[in-house]
Amino acid sequence: MVRWPFPRQPAGTGAAVRPALRVLRAGAAGALDVLHPLIVVVRGLARLTMLVLRWWARAPKDRRGPVFFLAAVAVMVVALMPWGPAFAVAVVVGAAAWQGRDGARTVAGAAREDAENTRLQAVYDALVPFFALQNDPDPDPLYAHDGAWERAFEEAEFTDEGRIERLLVRYPAHFPDGDPAHRLAVEQRLGAKSGRDREYRFVWDEERNELEMTVPGPLPQGIRAQRFVTGPGEIVLGFTDADAVHRRIPVNDGERALDVPPVLWRTGARSAESHLLVVGAPGAGSSTLLRSVVLQALQHGDVLVVDGSGSGEFACLAGRDGVLAVETSATGAVASLEWVVHETERRLTAASRARQAGHPVPEDARRPLWVVVDRPAAVSHLARTEGRRDPRELLQVPLRHGRAAQVTVAVAEHFECADELGRAVRSQTRARVLLGDASPEEMWAVLGEATVPPPGTHAAPGRGFARLGAGPVLRLQVPAAPDPLDDAAGEAERQAVLGLLPPLTASQARALGAQAGQPSDASRAKPEARAQAT
Repeated sequence: MVRWPFPRQPAGTGAAVRPALRVLRAGAAGALDVLHPLIVVVRGLARLTMLVLRWWARAPKDRRGPVFFLAAVAVMVVALMPWGPAFAVAVVVGAAAWQGRDGARTVAGAAREDAENTRLQAVYDALVPFFALQNDPDPDPLYAHDGAWERAFEEAEFTDEGRIERLLVRYPAHFPDGDPAHRLAVEQRLGAKSGRDREYRFVWDEERNELEMTVPGPLPQGIRAQRFVTGPGEIVLGFTDADAVHRRIPVNDGERALDVPPVLWRTGARSAESHLLVVGAPGAGSSTLLRSVVLQALQHGDVLVVDGSGSGEFACLAGRDGVLAVETSATGAVASLEWVVHETERRLTAASRARQAGHPVPEDARRPLWVVVDRPAAVSHLARTEGRRDPRELLQVPLRHGRAAQVTVAVAEHFECADELGRAVRSQTRARVLLGDASPEEMWAVLGEATVPPPGTHAAPGRGFARLGAGPVLRLQVPAAPDPLDDAAGEAERQAVLGLLPPLTASQARALGAQAGQPSDASRAKPEARAQAT
Protein backbone atom coordinates (compact mmCIF):
# COMPACT_ATOMS: atom_id res chain seq x y z
CA MET A 1 0.00 0.00 0.00
CA VAL A 2 1.35 3.42 -0.95
CA ARG A 3 1.36 5.92 1.89
CA TRP A 4 0.85 9.48 0.72
CA PRO A 5 2.71 12.09 2.81
CA PHE A 6 0.56 14.56 4.71
CA PRO A 7 0.97 18.22 3.76
CA ARG A 8 3.12 20.05 6.21
CA GLN A 9 1.90 23.19 7.92
CA PRO A 10 3.99 26.31 7.89
CA ALA A 11 6.33 26.73 10.80
CA GLY A 12 4.73 28.40 13.79
CA THR A 13 1.11 27.61 12.93
CA GLY A 14 0.96 24.05 14.34
CA ALA A 15 1.56 25.12 17.95
CA ALA A 16 -1.37 27.54 17.83
CA VAL A 17 -3.82 25.19 16.08
CA ARG A 18 -3.28 21.91 17.95
CA PRO A 19 -4.66 23.04 21.36
CA ALA A 20 -7.83 24.37 19.75
CA LEU A 21 -8.33 21.11 17.85
CA ARG A 22 -7.90 19.11 21.05
CA VAL A 23 -10.50 21.23 22.81
CA LEU A 24 -12.98 20.83 19.93
CA ARG A 25 -12.52 17.06 19.79
CA ALA A 26 -12.88 16.72 23.55
CA GLY A 27 -16.02 18.86 23.54
CA ALA A 28 -17.58 16.91 20.70
CA ALA A 29 -16.82 13.57 22.39
CA GLY A 30 -18.27 14.79 25.68
CA ALA A 31 -21.40 16.11 24.01
CA LEU A 32 -21.96 12.80 22.24
CA ASP A 33 -21.58 10.90 25.52
CA VAL A 34 -24.04 13.16 27.30
CA LEU A 35 -26.59 13.29 24.49
CA HIS A 36 -26.35 9.59 23.54
CA PRO A 37 -29.54 8.58 25.47
CA LEU A 38 -31.42 11.44 23.86
CA ILE A 39 -30.15 10.41 20.43
CA VAL A 40 -31.32 6.83 21.01
CA VAL A 41 -34.79 7.99 22.11
CA VAL A 42 -35.16 10.36 19.15
CA ARG A 43 -34.09 7.63 16.74
CA GLY A 44 -36.59 5.24 18.28
CA LEU A 45 -39.41 7.80 18.08
CA ALA A 46 -38.61 8.33 14.41
CA ARG A 47 -38.73 4.58 13.74
CA LEU A 48 -42.00 4.18 15.67
CA THR A 49 -43.49 7.07 13.73
CA MET A 50 -42.44 5.50 10.45
CA LEU A 51 -43.99 2.21 11.48
CA VAL A 52 -47.28 3.90 12.36
CA LEU A 53 -47.33 5.90 9.11
CA ARG A 54 -46.47 2.83 7.07
CA TRP A 55 -49.27 0.86 8.72
CA TRP A 56 -51.70 3.74 8.20
CA ALA A 57 -50.81 3.88 4.50
CA ARG A 58 -51.32 0.12 4.05
CA ALA A 59 -54.47 -0.21 6.19
CA PRO A 60 -57.86 -0.21 4.39
CA LYS A 61 -59.96 2.90 4.82
CA ASP A 62 -62.81 1.03 6.57
CA ARG A 63 -60.39 0.04 9.36
CA ARG A 64 -58.81 3.43 9.94
CA GLY A 65 -61.90 4.89 11.66
CA PRO A 66 -62.36 2.16 14.30
CA VAL A 67 -58.64 2.09 15.04
CA PHE A 68 -58.54 5.86 15.45
CA PHE A 69 -61.59 5.70 17.77
CA LEU A 70 -60.02 2.99 19.94
CA ALA A 71 -56.77 4.96 20.15
CA ALA A 72 -58.64 8.10 21.26
CA VAL A 73 -60.54 6.12 23.92
CA ALA A 74 -57.26 4.66 25.19
CA VAL A 75 -55.70 8.12 25.43
CA MET A 76 -58.71 9.43 27.40
CA VAL A 77 -58.65 6.48 29.81
CA VAL A 78 -54.92 6.89 30.44
CA ALA A 79 -55.34 10.64 30.96
CA LEU A 80 -58.08 10.11 33.60
CA MET A 81 -56.11 7.46 35.51
CA PRO A 82 -53.91 8.51 38.48
CA TRP A 83 -50.33 8.79 37.27
CA GLY A 84 -51.59 7.75 33.86
CA PRO A 85 -49.82 10.41 31.77
CA ALA A 86 -46.49 9.73 33.51
CA PHE A 87 -46.92 5.98 32.96
CA ALA A 88 -47.78 6.55 29.28
CA VAL A 89 -44.73 8.77 28.77
CA ALA A 90 -42.53 6.15 30.44
CA VAL A 91 -43.91 3.41 28.18
CA VAL A 92 -43.41 5.51 25.04
CA VAL A 93 -39.84 6.45 26.04
CA GLY A 94 -39.00 2.83 26.85
CA ALA A 95 -40.39 1.61 23.53
CA ALA A 96 -38.50 4.35 21.69
CA ALA A 97 -35.25 3.47 23.51
CA TRP A 98 -35.69 -0.22 22.64
CA GLN A 99 -36.51 0.55 19.03
CA GLY A 100 -33.71 3.09 18.70
CA ARG A 101 -30.88 0.95 20.02
CA ASP A 102 -28.01 0.22 17.60
CA GLY A 103 -28.86 -3.45 17.22
CA ALA A 104 -32.54 -2.89 16.51
CA ARG A 105 -33.85 -4.60 13.47
CA THR A 106 -35.33 -2.31 10.91
CA VAL A 107 -38.01 -3.42 8.55
CA ALA A 108 -35.47 -3.67 5.75
CA GLY A 109 -33.18 -5.74 7.96
CA ALA A 110 -36.00 -8.07 8.88
CA ALA A 111 -36.96 -8.49 5.24
CA ARG A 112 -33.33 -9.22 4.31
CA GLU A 113 -33.01 -11.81 7.07
CA ASP A 114 -36.20 -13.50 5.90
CA ALA A 115 -34.83 -13.58 2.35
CA GLU A 116 -31.56 -15.10 3.54
CA ASN A 117 -33.40 -17.75 5.54
CA THR A 118 -35.52 -18.58 2.50
CA ARG A 119 -32.39 -18.95 0.36
CA LEU A 120 -30.72 -21.21 2.92
CA GLN A 121 -33.84 -23.35 3.19
CA ALA A 122 -33.87 -23.72 -0.61
CA VAL A 123 -30.23 -24.87 -0.57
CA TYR A 124 -31.03 -27.31 2.24
CA ASP A 125 -33.97 -28.78 0.33
CA ALA A 126 -31.74 -29.20 -2.73
CA LEU A 127 -29.17 -31.17 -0.70
CA VAL A 128 -31.69 -33.51 0.88
CA PRO A 129 -31.69 -36.04 -2.04
CA PHE A 130 -27.88 -36.38 -1.72
CA PHE A 131 -27.55 -36.59 2.07
CA ALA A 132 -30.84 -38.19 3.14
CA LEU A 133 -30.85 -41.93 3.82
CA GLN A 134 -33.82 -44.06 2.97
CA ASN A 135 -35.29 -45.91 5.93
CA ASP A 136 -33.06 -43.93 8.25
CA PRO A 137 -33.40 -45.37 11.80
CA ASP A 138 -32.57 -41.99 13.31
CA PRO A 139 -35.85 -40.38 14.48
CA ASP A 140 -34.42 -36.90 13.91
CA PRO A 141 -32.13 -37.11 10.84
CA LEU A 142 -29.86 -34.25 9.85
CA TYR A 143 -31.39 -34.09 6.34
CA ALA A 144 -35.06 -34.76 5.78
CA HIS A 145 -37.67 -33.48 3.36
CA ASP A 146 -39.46 -31.63 6.14
CA GLY A 147 -36.30 -30.58 7.99
CA ALA A 148 -34.80 -27.17 8.70
CA TRP A 149 -31.44 -25.79 7.70
CA GLU A 150 -30.35 -24.56 11.18
CA ARG A 151 -28.81 -27.89 12.18
CA ALA A 152 -27.16 -28.65 8.84
CA PHE A 153 -25.47 -25.30 8.16
CA GLU A 154 -22.88 -24.29 10.74
CA GLU A 155 -22.01 -20.88 9.28
CA ALA A 156 -23.40 -18.72 6.49
CA GLU A 157 -22.20 -15.39 5.15
CA PHE A 158 -23.91 -13.21 2.58
CA THR A 159 -22.87 -10.38 0.30
CA ASP A 160 -24.45 -6.94 0.33
CA GLU A 161 -26.72 -8.11 -2.48
CA GLY A 162 -28.03 -10.97 -0.36
CA ARG A 163 -26.16 -13.76 -2.16
CA ILE A 164 -24.33 -16.58 -0.41
CA GLU A 165 -20.63 -15.82 -0.03
CA ARG A 166 -19.56 -18.58 2.36
CA LEU A 167 -21.36 -21.65 3.60
CA LEU A 168 -20.19 -24.34 6.02
CA VAL A 169 -22.28 -27.49 5.56
CA ARG A 170 -22.45 -30.51 7.84
CA TYR A 171 -23.21 -33.78 6.13
CA PRO A 172 -23.97 -37.23 7.60
CA ALA A 173 -21.23 -39.80 8.09
CA HIS A 174 -22.80 -42.29 5.68
CA PHE A 175 -22.24 -39.99 2.69
CA PRO A 176 -19.46 -41.41 0.43
CA ASP A 177 -17.26 -38.31 0.50
CA GLY A 178 -14.34 -40.31 -0.92
CA ASP A 179 -16.16 -40.86 -4.22
CA PRO A 180 -15.33 -38.03 -6.68
CA ALA A 181 -18.60 -38.50 -8.55
CA HIS A 182 -20.73 -37.98 -5.42
CA ARG A 183 -18.66 -35.00 -4.35
CA LEU A 184 -18.93 -33.40 -7.78
CA ALA A 185 -22.71 -33.85 -7.78
CA VAL A 186 -23.00 -32.01 -4.45
CA GLU A 187 -20.67 -29.22 -5.64
CA GLN A 188 -22.67 -28.74 -8.83
CA ARG A 189 -25.94 -28.55 -6.91
CA LEU A 190 -24.51 -26.02 -4.45
CA GLY A 191 -23.09 -23.93 -7.28
CA ALA A 192 -26.41 -23.98 -9.13
CA LYS A 193 -28.42 -22.92 -6.08
CA SER A 194 -25.93 -20.18 -5.18
CA GLY A 195 -25.68 -18.72 -8.70
CA ARG A 196 -24.11 -20.03 -11.89
CA ASP A 197 -22.47 -16.72 -12.81
CA ARG A 198 -19.77 -17.02 -10.13
CA GLU A 199 -16.86 -19.28 -9.27
CA TYR A 200 -16.76 -21.41 -6.13
CA ARG A 201 -14.17 -23.22 -4.09
CA PHE A 202 -15.03 -26.36 -2.16
CA VAL A 203 -13.02 -27.79 0.73
CA TRP A 204 -14.03 -31.21 2.04
CA ASP A 205 -13.10 -32.01 5.63
CA GLU A 206 -13.66 -35.74 5.77
CA GLU A 207 -12.60 -36.00 9.41
CA ARG A 208 -15.32 -33.64 10.63
CA ASN A 209 -17.90 -34.35 7.91
CA GLU A 210 -17.92 -30.70 6.85
CA LEU A 211 -17.96 -29.02 3.44
CA GLU A 212 -16.97 -25.39 3.10
CA MET A 213 -18.07 -23.45 0.04
CA THR A 214 -16.56 -20.01 -0.56
CA VAL A 215 -16.62 -17.49 -3.39
CA PRO A 216 -12.97 -16.71 -4.21
CA GLY A 217 -11.91 -13.24 -5.22
CA PRO A 218 -11.04 -12.33 -8.79
CA LEU A 219 -7.67 -13.39 -10.15
CA PRO A 220 -5.12 -10.81 -11.35
CA GLN A 221 -6.14 -9.92 -14.90
CA GLY A 222 -4.56 -7.83 -17.60
CA ILE A 223 -0.95 -8.56 -16.57
CA ARG A 224 1.11 -8.47 -19.74
CA ALA A 225 4.00 -10.76 -20.65
CA GLN A 226 7.28 -9.58 -19.10
CA ARG A 227 10.53 -10.75 -17.56
CA PHE A 228 9.40 -12.55 -14.45
CA VAL A 229 11.68 -12.92 -11.45
CA THR A 230 12.27 -16.67 -11.56
CA GLY A 231 15.17 -19.07 -11.36
CA PRO A 232 16.63 -21.24 -14.14
CA GLY A 233 14.13 -23.83 -15.26
CA GLU A 234 11.13 -22.05 -13.70
CA ILE A 235 8.27 -21.06 -15.98
CA VAL A 236 5.36 -18.86 -14.92
CA LEU A 237 2.21 -20.45 -16.33
CA GLY A 238 -0.04 -17.77 -14.86
CA PHE A 239 -1.40 -16.41 -11.62
CA THR A 240 -3.64 -17.94 -8.98
CA ASP A 241 -5.25 -17.24 -5.59
CA ALA A 242 -3.19 -15.68 -2.83
CA ASP A 243 -3.89 -18.47 -0.34
CA ALA A 244 -3.16 -21.27 -2.82
CA VAL A 245 0.63 -20.78 -3.03
CA HIS A 246 3.22 -19.34 -0.67
CA ARG A 247 5.40 -17.54 -3.21
CA ARG A 248 4.98 -14.04 -4.65
CA ILE A 249 6.70 -12.44 -7.62
CA PRO A 250 6.81 -8.74 -8.54
CA VAL A 251 5.10 -7.76 -11.80
CA ASN A 252 4.35 -4.53 -13.60
CA ASP A 253 0.68 -3.95 -14.30
CA GLY A 254 0.82 -0.87 -16.47
CA GLU A 255 2.16 1.83 -14.18
CA ARG A 256 1.65 -0.17 -10.98
CA ALA A 257 3.99 -2.62 -9.28
CA LEU A 258 2.26 -5.65 -7.74
CA ASP A 259 3.24 -8.80 -5.88
CA VAL A 260 1.12 -11.63 -7.25
CA PRO A 261 1.00 -15.39 -6.51
CA PRO A 262 2.30 -17.34 -9.52
CA VAL A 263 1.78 -20.88 -10.77
CA LEU A 264 5.39 -22.01 -11.26
CA TRP A 265 6.26 -24.96 -13.45
CA ARG A 266 9.72 -26.30 -12.65
CA THR A 267 11.51 -28.11 -15.48
CA GLY A 268 14.88 -29.80 -15.81
CA ALA A 269 16.50 -33.07 -14.78
CA ARG A 270 15.28 -32.82 -11.18
CA SER A 271 11.68 -31.96 -12.05
CA ALA A 272 8.90 -34.47 -11.53
CA GLU A 273 6.73 -32.65 -14.11
CA SER A 274 9.17 -32.24 -16.99
CA HIS A 275 6.57 -31.93 -19.78
CA LEU A 276 3.42 -29.82 -20.21
CA LEU A 277 0.01 -30.48 -21.73
CA VAL A 278 -2.44 -27.64 -22.39
CA VAL A 279 -6.02 -28.46 -23.38
CA GLY A 280 -8.59 -25.78 -24.03
CA ALA A 281 -11.55 -24.66 -26.05
CA PRO A 282 -10.99 -22.69 -29.27
CA GLY A 283 -10.11 -19.14 -28.36
CA ALA A 284 -9.50 -19.96 -24.69
CA GLY A 285 -5.82 -18.96 -24.84
CA SER A 286 -3.82 -22.18 -25.34
CA SER A 287 -1.63 -20.61 -28.04
CA THR A 288 -1.17 -17.55 -25.83
CA LEU A 289 0.08 -19.74 -22.99
CA LEU A 290 2.53 -21.54 -25.30
CA ARG A 291 3.78 -18.17 -26.58
CA SER A 292 4.36 -17.02 -23.01
CA VAL A 293 6.25 -20.24 -22.27
CA VAL A 294 8.44 -19.79 -25.35
CA LEU A 295 9.31 -16.20 -24.43
CA GLN A 296 10.47 -17.37 -21.00
CA ALA A 297 12.29 -20.45 -22.31
CA LEU A 298 14.37 -18.41 -24.77
CA GLN A 299 16.21 -16.77 -21.86
CA HIS A 300 18.14 -19.96 -21.08
CA GLY A 301 17.70 -22.39 -23.99
CA ASP A 302 16.78 -23.14 -27.60
CA VAL A 303 13.24 -23.58 -28.89
CA LEU A 304 11.73 -25.52 -31.78
CA VAL A 305 8.11 -24.69 -32.60
CA VAL A 306 5.63 -26.79 -34.60
CA ASP A 307 2.47 -24.84 -35.42
CA GLY A 308 0.08 -27.60 -36.40
CA SER A 309 -2.83 -25.28 -37.09
CA GLY A 310 -0.80 -23.29 -39.63
CA SER A 311 -2.41 -20.05 -38.52
CA GLY A 312 0.86 -18.19 -38.05
CA GLU A 313 0.47 -17.72 -34.30
CA PHE A 314 4.24 -18.13 -33.87
CA ALA A 315 5.47 -16.35 -37.00
CA CYS A 316 6.98 -13.59 -34.87
CA LEU A 317 9.57 -16.09 -33.60
CA ALA A 318 10.97 -16.99 -37.03
CA GLY A 319 14.59 -15.99 -37.52
CA ARG A 320 15.22 -15.08 -33.89
CA ASP A 321 18.23 -16.06 -31.83
CA GLY A 322 17.59 -19.30 -30.03
CA VAL A 323 14.65 -20.30 -32.25
CA LEU A 324 15.80 -23.33 -34.23
CA ALA A 325 12.73 -23.49 -36.47
CA VAL A 326 9.07 -22.56 -36.74
CA GLU A 327 7.36 -25.24 -38.81
CA THR A 328 3.81 -25.00 -40.13
CA SER A 329 3.79 -27.77 -42.78
CA ALA A 330 3.62 -31.50 -42.30
CA THR A 331 6.93 -32.03 -44.12
CA GLY A 332 8.78 -29.53 -41.96
CA ALA A 333 7.15 -30.78 -38.77
CA VAL A 334 8.14 -34.40 -39.44
CA ALA A 335 11.70 -33.41 -40.39
CA SER A 336 12.09 -31.23 -37.30
CA LEU A 337 10.75 -33.86 -34.93
CA GLU A 338 13.02 -36.50 -36.49
CA TRP A 339 15.93 -34.19 -35.74
CA VAL A 340 14.66 -33.86 -32.16
CA VAL A 341 14.69 -37.66 -31.83
CA HIS A 342 18.31 -37.86 -33.04
CA GLU A 343 19.32 -34.90 -30.87
CA THR A 344 17.78 -36.53 -27.78
CA GLU A 345 19.65 -39.76 -28.47
CA ARG A 346 22.90 -37.83 -29.08
CA ARG A 347 22.55 -35.98 -25.80
CA LEU A 348 21.91 -39.18 -23.89
CA THR A 349 24.96 -40.82 -25.44
CA ALA A 350 27.20 -37.81 -24.78
CA ALA A 351 26.07 -37.55 -21.18
CA SER A 352 26.56 -41.28 -20.60
CA ARG A 353 30.08 -41.27 -22.02
CA ALA A 354 31.06 -38.19 -20.04
CA ARG A 355 29.83 -39.68 -16.77
CA GLN A 356 31.57 -43.00 -17.45
CA ALA A 357 34.84 -41.16 -18.05
CA GLY A 358 34.38 -39.00 -14.98
CA HIS A 359 34.10 -35.78 -16.99
CA PRO A 360 31.40 -33.10 -16.82
CA VAL A 361 28.61 -33.31 -19.33
CA PRO A 362 29.37 -31.21 -22.45
CA GLU A 363 27.72 -27.83 -22.72
CA ASP A 364 25.85 -28.72 -25.92
CA ALA A 365 24.23 -31.65 -24.08
CA ARG A 366 23.25 -29.55 -21.05
CA ARG A 367 21.70 -26.54 -22.79
CA PRO A 368 17.91 -26.79 -22.46
CA LEU A 369 16.03 -27.67 -25.63
CA TRP A 370 12.31 -26.88 -25.82
CA VAL A 371 9.94 -28.60 -28.26
CA VAL A 372 6.64 -26.69 -28.48
CA VAL A 373 3.86 -28.34 -30.49
CA ASP A 374 0.55 -26.55 -31.04
CA ARG A 375 -2.34 -28.62 -32.42
CA PRO A 376 -0.49 -31.91 -33.11
CA ALA A 377 -3.71 -33.61 -34.25
CA ALA A 378 -3.97 -31.31 -37.28
CA VAL A 379 -0.39 -31.82 -38.44
CA SER A 380 -0.69 -35.58 -37.80
CA HIS A 381 -3.69 -35.74 -40.11
CA LEU A 382 -1.76 -33.94 -42.85
CA ALA A 383 1.25 -36.21 -42.37
CA ARG A 384 -0.88 -39.35 -42.71
CA THR A 385 -2.49 -37.93 -45.82
CA GLU A 386 0.93 -37.40 -47.40
CA GLY A 387 2.14 -40.85 -46.33
CA ARG A 388 4.68 -39.58 -43.80
CA ARG A 389 5.43 -40.62 -40.25
CA ASP A 390 3.02 -39.58 -37.56
CA PRO A 391 4.51 -36.67 -35.55
CA ARG A 392 2.85 -38.03 -32.40
CA GLU A 393 5.00 -41.17 -32.67
CA LEU A 394 8.12 -39.03 -33.01
CA LEU A 395 7.29 -37.29 -29.73
CA GLN A 396 7.67 -40.55 -27.78
CA VAL A 397 11.48 -40.37 -27.56
CA PRO A 398 11.76 -36.78 -26.24
CA LEU A 399 8.82 -37.35 -23.91
CA ARG A 400 10.24 -40.52 -22.37
CA HIS A 401 13.91 -39.57 -22.30
CA GLY A 402 13.79 -35.79 -22.43
CA ARG A 403 14.16 -35.34 -18.69
CA ALA A 404 17.66 -36.86 -18.72
CA ALA A 405 18.58 -35.14 -21.99
CA GLN A 406 17.42 -31.64 -20.94
CA VAL A 407 14.66 -31.74 -23.57
CA THR A 408 11.27 -30.32 -22.53
CA VAL A 409 8.07 -30.85 -24.51
CA ALA A 410 5.00 -28.57 -24.34
CA VAL A 411 1.88 -29.65 -26.24
CA ALA A 412 -1.40 -27.77 -26.72
CA GLU A 413 -4.59 -29.24 -28.16
CA HIS A 414 -8.31 -28.50 -28.33
CA PHE A 415 -10.96 -30.46 -26.47
CA GLU A 416 -12.44 -32.06 -29.55
CA CYS A 417 -9.06 -33.53 -30.56
CA ALA A 418 -7.72 -34.41 -27.12
CA ASP A 419 -8.66 -38.08 -27.57
CA GLU A 420 -6.31 -38.27 -30.57
CA LEU A 421 -3.22 -37.50 -28.50
CA GLY A 422 -0.87 -40.43 -28.28
CA ARG A 423 -0.42 -42.58 -25.21
CA ALA A 424 3.04 -41.14 -24.62
CA VAL A 425 1.68 -37.61 -24.54
CA ARG A 426 -1.05 -38.48 -22.06
CA SER A 427 1.22 -40.50 -19.77
CA GLN A 428 4.38 -38.37 -19.77
CA THR A 429 2.88 -34.88 -19.44
CA ARG A 430 2.39 -34.51 -15.70
CA ALA A 431 2.01 -30.73 -15.77
CA ARG A 432 -1.54 -30.09 -16.97
CA VAL A 433 -3.44 -26.91 -17.84
CA LEU A 434 -7.12 -26.70 -18.80
CA LEU A 435 -8.44 -23.44 -20.26
CA GLY A 436 -12.02 -22.35 -20.88
CA ASP A 437 -15.33 -23.93 -19.99
CA ALA A 438 -15.26 -27.73 -19.84
CA SER A 439 -17.52 -30.57 -18.81
CA PRO A 440 -16.72 -32.67 -15.72
CA GLU A 441 -15.67 -35.56 -17.96
CA GLU A 442 -13.19 -33.36 -19.83
CA MET A 443 -11.81 -31.94 -16.60
CA TRP A 444 -11.36 -35.42 -15.19
CA ALA A 445 -9.59 -36.60 -18.36
CA VAL A 446 -7.14 -33.67 -18.31
CA LEU A 447 -6.60 -32.88 -14.63
CA GLY A 448 -7.47 -36.19 -12.99
CA GLU A 449 -9.95 -34.34 -10.79
CA ALA A 450 -13.25 -32.66 -11.55
CA THR A 451 -14.47 -29.43 -10.01
CA VAL A 452 -17.01 -26.75 -10.79
CA PRO A 453 -15.64 -24.92 -13.88
CA PRO A 454 -15.65 -21.13 -14.24
CA PRO A 455 -18.74 -19.62 -15.87
CA GLY A 456 -18.24 -19.83 -19.60
CA THR A 457 -19.94 -16.57 -20.56
CA HIS A 458 -18.29 -14.55 -17.78
CA ALA A 459 -14.80 -16.09 -17.77
CA ALA A 460 -11.95 -13.87 -18.93
CA PRO A 461 -9.66 -15.05 -21.78
CA GLY A 462 -6.90 -17.26 -20.45
CA ARG A 463 -8.94 -18.46 -17.43
CA GLY A 464 -8.75 -22.06 -16.39
CA PHE A 465 -7.13 -24.53 -14.02
CA ALA A 466 -3.64 -25.96 -13.57
CA ARG A 467 -2.36 -29.05 -11.81
CA LEU A 468 1.29 -29.94 -11.41
CA GLY A 469 1.72 -33.66 -10.82
CA ALA A 470 -0.34 -34.89 -7.89
CA GLY A 471 -0.72 -31.41 -6.41
CA PRO A 472 -3.98 -29.54 -5.91
CA VAL A 473 -6.00 -28.05 -8.73
CA LEU A 474 -5.25 -24.32 -8.90
CA ARG A 475 -7.21 -21.59 -10.56
CA LEU A 476 -5.17 -20.02 -13.34
CA GLN A 477 -5.08 -16.73 -15.22
CA VAL A 478 -2.64 -16.74 -18.15
CA PRO A 479 -0.60 -13.57 -18.74
CA ALA A 480 -1.53 -11.57 -21.82
CA ALA A 481 0.89 -12.57 -24.60
CA PRO A 482 -0.96 -12.11 -27.91
CA ASP A 483 0.50 -12.48 -31.36
CA PRO A 484 2.32 -9.18 -32.02
CA LEU A 485 1.44 -9.47 -35.72
CA ASP A 486 -2.29 -9.56 -34.90
CA ASP A 487 -3.83 -6.12 -35.44
CA ALA A 488 -6.87 -7.05 -33.34
CA ALA A 489 -4.78 -7.38 -30.19
CA GLY A 490 -4.15 -4.50 -27.83
CA GLU A 491 -1.26 -2.23 -28.72
CA ALA A 492 0.26 -2.34 -25.22
CA GLU A 493 0.18 -6.15 -25.14
CA ARG A 494 1.71 -6.38 -28.62
CA GLN A 495 4.53 -4.04 -27.71
CA ALA A 496 5.19 -6.04 -24.56
CA VAL A 497 5.63 -9.24 -26.59
CA LEU A 498 7.83 -7.48 -29.15
CA GLY A 499 10.04 -6.20 -26.37
CA LEU A 500 10.62 -9.77 -25.15
CA LEU A 501 11.58 -11.23 -28.52
CA PRO A 502 15.28 -11.99 -28.94
CA PRO A 503 17.17 -10.18 -31.73
CA LEU A 504 17.20 -11.46 -35.29
CA THR A 505 19.96 -13.79 -36.39
CA ALA A 506 22.70 -12.40 -38.62
CA SER A 507 21.42 -14.25 -41.70
CA GLN A 508 17.87 -13.08 -41.12
CA ALA A 509 19.03 -9.50 -40.62
CA ARG A 510 21.00 -9.63 -43.89
CA ALA A 511 17.98 -11.07 -45.70
CA LEU A 512 15.71 -8.31 -44.40
CA GLY A 513 18.29 -5.70 -45.31
CA ALA A 514 18.56 -7.08 -48.84
CA GLN A 515 14.79 -7.01 -49.23
CA ALA A 516 14.71 -3.39 -48.12
CA GLY A 517 17.58 -2.49 -50.48
CA GLN A 518 19.81 -1.35 -47.62
CA PRO A 519 22.80 -3.01 -46.00
CA SER A 520 22.07 -4.63 -42.69
CA ASP A 521 23.78 -3.74 -39.45
CA ALA A 522 25.84 -6.92 -39.62
CA SER A 523 27.11 -6.19 -43.16
CA ARG A 524 27.98 -2.61 -42.22
CA ALA A 525 29.92 -3.84 -39.23
CA LYS A 526 32.17 -6.17 -41.29
CA PRO A 527 34.18 -3.47 -43.18
CA GLU A 528 34.71 -1.55 -39.97
CA ALA A 529 35.98 -4.70 -38.24
CA ARG A 530 38.39 -5.40 -41.14
CA ALA A 531 39.74 -1.84 -41.03
CA GLN A 532 40.37 -2.08 -37.29
CA ALA A 533 42.09 -5.46 -37.74
CA THR A 534 44.52 -4.07 -40.38
